This record gives sequence, C-alpha cells and structure tokens, in this order.
Amino acid sequence: MNIFMLSCKKATELIEKEFSFKLTKTEKFKLHFHVSMCNACRTYQKQSKIIDESLHNHINKLHKHQSELLSEDFKDIIIKNLKR
Repeated sequence: MNIFMLSCKKATELIEKEFSFKLTKTEKFKLHFHVSMCNACRTYQKQSKIIDESLHNHINKLHKHQSELLSEDFKDIIIKNLKR
C-alpha cells in the first residue's frame, strides 16, 4: 500500500481521535489525503462531526438546566431563611 494511503479502518480511527486529541501533522496529512479520495470516509467524517456536536450541545443543555435548577433551589433557601 502507498505510504500516504491509509486503510478506511485507520482513517476512521483518526477521524474519531481528532475529536478528542490533536493529530500529528503526518496524521492530518494522511487523513486529509484519504478523505479527499474516499467518499465513504468523507461521509463518515461528516456524520461523526454532526453526532459529536449534537452530543456536546445536549450535554451543555443538561448542565445549563441543572445549574438553573440549582439556582432556583438556592433562591428558595434564601427566601426561607430571610422569612425566619
């Protein structure tokens, strides 16, 4: 196999790795080269990005909602303590 060409398996591993870690310049180059020629991996990369962004947005919304609930609880505690 060409030294610049990754297998689809290795390309998908790098696609997933890229969401959490910084790729080396060599990894970036090989991934870009592979994705530019492989429609299946290009599609996988797009879909993975959408899934990753959706999960992050969902988690952020949950954290925001939980912090709002905590804020309401603290308001209630403060009001109860002020009424004493």
